[in-house]
Amino acid sequence: MDKKLVALLACPVCKGDLKLNDAKTELTCYADAMAFPIREGIPVMLATEARTLSTDERLHKN
Repeated sequence: MDKKLVALLACPVCKGDLKLNDAKTELTCYADAMAFPIREGIPVMLATEARTLSTDERLHKN
């Protein structure tokens, strides 16, 4: 996923910034502790599809 596109996207829950993970498979919102999947190069920006970050992930904001 292109970093310019990531800069344009916002969290659908809080409208905050998203961060692309190192594996480029998720967009993470640390404010809501949610990770949105990227499937076939397309971000799935639905709260129902997001996973909740673990405590370790929340503490280590890469």
